[in-house]
Amino acid sequence: METVTLEIIHKDLEFVKRELMEIKKHMVDIDSIMTEDDYKALQEYKIEKSEGKLTSHEELKQELGL
Repeated sequence: METVTLEIIHKDLEFVKRELMEIKKHMVDIDSIMTEDDYKALQEYKIEKSEGKLTSHEELKQELGL
């Protein structure tokens, strides 16, 4: 049976830390992934915008009396 020393634990932790840093470098930001629903909503927005159906923030505030 191998004796686990603080030196072995330290080396193992350093290895895990390096591996974790490498994984983090290659992770995808989940907020940058567009789902099918996101894509459909974006397409609808573009159509409504081109047809002039959208209300600006300022117009909405006026309508609500804010």
